[in-house]
Amino acid sequence: MGCFNYKKKSKLNSELVTEALDKVTNPNILVNLVSRRVRQLSIGGGNMSRPFIETEQPLGAADTALEEIVQEKIHFEKIKEEDLS
Repeated sequence: MGCFNYKKKSKLNSELVTEALDKVTNPNILVNLVSRRVRQLSIGGGNMSRPFIETEQPLGAADTALEEIVQEKIHFEKIKEEDLS
């Protein structure tokens, strides 16, 4: 029987979502923010396709986006209604 080394993830995805929601507060905005960042990370090429964080182990694009939000490496700005007209 072989010996396997399993590395424990530092955070579970659900923990990242909870921590990111503490920063963003609106789940709809969080989904849009993560979706846009995943798209940027997946396209490749250019500075925006590189993660803004350093990790000991590779993360998927969604986890990377969530961790960037938690570490406040990416932000969003709310648009006021009067700015839309």
